[in-house]
Amino acid sequence: MSNLPQDEELLPTQTEGYKVGEKKTLDEYKTLDANDDSLNRWKQSLGLGASSGPADDPRSVIVESLALEMDGRDIVSMDLSSEASIAKLKSTSVVIKEGIKYRLKVRFRVQHDVLSGLKFLQHVKRSGIIVDRTEQMLGSFGPSTEVYEQKFPFEEEAPKGMLARGSYKAKSKFVDDDGKTHLEWEWHFDIKKDWVK
Repeated sequence: MSNLPQDEELLPTQTEGYKVGEKKTLDEYKTLDANDDSLNRWKQSLGLGASSGPADDPRSVIVESLALEMDGRDIVSMDLSSEASIAKLKSTSVVIKEGIKYRLKVRFRVQHDVLSGLKFLQHVKRSGIIVDRTEQMLGSFGPSTEVYEQKFPFEEEAPKGMLARGSYKAKSKFVDDDGKTHLEWEWHFDIKKDWVK
């Protein structure tokens, strides 16, 4: 078993000396140092002039999907757009061919506010023991009507060999610099010798 308490298994690591800046509202960012050209270009890159989202949906981040992109193979995608699709992931299993190289890609929308330091955290367990942990910084994003699509910078390789084959349980989440969890879910996958036809 993991030696971390259940609620600490998916905490982001803390960088010594790094202090999260003071949280500002969207309007405060828009008027901040209005005469600074460099800062104005940064604010434009965050989409600070864009629509801030529907008033009846208080979420600041809406994660639509997480996908495994592989050469020569269709994308394996997890639909994260609704509570029903997330619940379905908990009761089904994704099949992954052993040794396959893949890259993760997430699609999400940001609304109402600037999102500072979005991170993806995940741990994978087999027989109750953590066998892999991932922490990936995705960046900061402004509210936009457009969907953000972020590919993770590093290629991963699925485990291979007879001992690696079997069932795994993953717990994943998206969290920001303020420690706010935007989505957390559990899913299952099976490492197999070949793709299921």
